[in-house]
Amino acid sequence: MDAEAILKQWIGRTETRSDAVTAVPVAALAATLDRDDPLPQPGDPLPPLWHWLYFLPIARQSEVGPDGHPQRGGFLPPVSLPRRMWAGGRLDFHQPLRIGETITRVSRIVDVTQKQGRSGALVFVLVRHEISGSQGLAITEEHDIVYRDHPNPADPAPVPPIAPLDATWQRVVTPDDVLLFRYSALTFNGHRIHYDRRYAGRVEGYPGLVVHGPLIATLLMDLLLRSLPGTRVTRFQFRAVSPLFDLAPFTVCGKPEEGGPDKGLARLWARNPQGGLAMEANARIEAPVP
Repeated sequence: MDAEAILKQWIGRTETRSDAVTAVPVAALAATLDRDDPLPQPGDPLPPLWHWLYFLPIARQSEVGPDGHPQRGGFLPPVSLPRRMWAGGRLDFHQPLRIGETITRVSRIVDVTQKQGRSGALVFVLVRHEISGSQGLAITEEHDIVYRDHPNPADPAPVPPIAPLDATWQRVVTPDDVLLFRYSALTFNGHRIHYDRRYAGRVEGYPGLVVHGPLIATLLMDLLLRSLPGTRVTRFQFRAVSPLFDLAPFTVCGKPEEGGPDKGLARLWARNPQGGLAMEANARIEAPVP
């Protein structure tokens, strides 16, 4: 049996986990995003994407791999390629989760695909999560994970497309060591590319510490919620285009899409210091009830 066939045996594998929506991580993420929110109280709704503070992968220290992730195998397939990245996702928000709730997540491996890209072998893993609270299904999420080989130092770094320049809203973010550390700590993310500069450069070939993909997505969502207070987000999809590093500030941008066939849509993106596109996203929104 070849390697791809072995990995495809993971398709259909499921995992069920439970957690409690506690207040302290919510207050800590608000502080990390430099928000001046009141302290969360029981019954308060959890902002969209903040469910990533829960169902954290808690591996024993002896079960952590050399990259800081839990060792391969278990629920996720044992992909041998060394670099693992959060490539994007699609989320439908059916109803809010609330502080104090006990919540359940049912996860399923939907697909495992092996491809050959310009930089070498790639493996894509698609995971579907269904998250429920006391009132039933709250979030449906599809999570795209990509595995790839270490880069060849002789190959030039790929140049991302130019980011749009017609933002209605934008905010400059300084991705310093403290921001990356705090987000890693909040999500119990041991991946060394986010805090170990020597490892990020010498082993994975990055020029600096890498900004977490879900942190960028959370910053895009945060920009939307700051710009349109009270708006309800019903769907959010995002795709990582190129990495961001702690070497210089980057910009999160957005604009409402009006007058087209898909009203109630906001477009969001992250722009790197050179003007290149780092992440793009779309959000379906509903105006607050008067």
